[in-house]
Amino acid sequence: MEPHHITADHLSIDRVREILERRLSLVLSEDARERIVRCREYLDRKMENPERPIYGITTGFGSLCNISVDRDRLAQLQKNLVMSHACGTGERVPSEIVKLILLLKIQSLSYGHSGVQLATVERLVEFFNRDILPVVYQQGSLGASGDLAPLAHMSLPLLGLGEVEYKGQVRPAGEVLSELGWQPLELQSKEGLALLNGTQFMSAYGVWSLIQALRLSAWADTIGALSLDAFDGRIEPFADEVHRIRPHRGQLATARNIRRLLAGSELIARPKQHVQDPYSFRCIPQVHGASKDTIDYAESVLTTEINSTTDNPTVFPEEDLVVSAGNFHGQPIALAMDFLAIALAELGNISERRTYKLISGTRGLPAFLVAEPGLNSGFMIPQYTAASIVSQSKGLSMPASVDSIPSSQGQEDHVSMGSNAATKLYRVVGNTERVLAIELFNAAQALEFRRPARSSEPIEQLLADYRHHVPFIRNDEVMYPHIESSVQFLRHENAR
Repeated sequence: MEPHHITADHLSIDRVREILERRLSLVLSEDARERIVRCREYLDRKMENPERPIYGITTGFGSLCNISVDRDRLAQLQKNLVMSHACGTGERVPSEIVKLILLLKIQSLSYGHSGVQLATVERLVEFFNRDILPVVYQQGSLGASGDLAPLAHMSLPLLGLGEVEYKGQVRPAGEVLSELGWQPLELQSKEGLALLNGTQFMSAYGVWSLIQALRLSAWADTIGALSLDAFDGRIEPFADEVHRIRPHRGQLATARNIRRLLAGSELIARPKQHVQDPYSFRCIPQVHGASKDTIDYAESVLTTEINSTTDNPTVFPEEDLVVSAGNFHGQPIALAMDFLAIALAELGNISERRTYKLISGTRGLPAFLVAEPGLNSGFMIPQYTAASIVSQSKGLSMPASVDSIPSSQGQEDHVSMGSNAATKLYRVVGNTERVLAIELFNAAQALEFRRPARSSEPIEQLLADYRHHVPFIRNDEVMYPHIESSVQFLRHENAR
């Protein structure tokens, strides 16, 4: 399988998804290798006769920036930085996110503005290709000065310290390096900062969540169309004329998608006794569409971020500049991730409302979607579950980026809290997936009560495929395995 070459070319979100899903290996392009070497050689020359102290290279860090460090202790300075900053705690970062952190850190270092050794980037590439995944913890980053604590945990194994997950086991990193015949790296000046400064922890969570958001947005339309038909809803609110006079892109796209999904349905075409539908059905284009537009915005921000150099100081060999600035500050993506969490929570919010209507015993559907309600509780409690999850997502949608707590004796006096935005977003993604899976469980059940009338070809094919995994419920039975099967169906099948 053709590997992915790390270059200065644009790295798209879709390409990141492809690298992860196809398990592509990474190769540093010759151009990337030259940029890395050129920057390191420039920095080494600069260090021979430094005109003045250079932050983090010949000085301490944070509020210790005014304390110079002797030349013969600069390597120890960088090692000390990694060790002292590995203060993560809480849950482990999932393996797929750790792998994405490695990819994004390699990409950022490859631009030749970070001053790292080529050997350091090559070791990160080996970690990625061999699935040697550093053990990283979710809590500890403020999202400015970069993701210091989690990226320190990512970096410890380069030094033979910390732990890695390798071949399904968590082991001491030094032990794994020894097994592979590798020596721990000795960091040179600036390298610890280059590894720890940066937004790759936040960005990895953001990119992973964005990939899932694109998938869930498509599923929300498909499941919404199924629910609309099962509820005997009206198609008129999805007419193009309505949306052309309020032409938000996501709104137009959603209305057209619903019309496509339901084209040819006997149910949608038959005369209706009711004049209009509840908002959770009638306003699908407006609500789903707003989430689509938010996803597009988040994609533009995150795409810029993963094609950027985000450590500090920034090295410009051609201009003979080493600049201490703030590209590590996570504010741009913190705001985008908070916004994306809200957009995904709303997909779950409106989904739960459609589920509630489907079990309400109206429009010819039995109460709680069973033939003998009373004896059977039917689909009463899946809606409770969805409501509970939606409520949690509302709490998680409080923006993390509106908070800032000064650190490092006031030197780092405004932070993004983007790491908290990132980990909250990750949870909202999982919650929205479960709520949509519950709606699908309900909508598929409801459609069976409309027989012999049939829905459209895409919806009927969806239902046929779904029934290979989740049965029609005739009488009460244990429901949680069916909810989990529904979640897995969304995860492994494509929306229609």
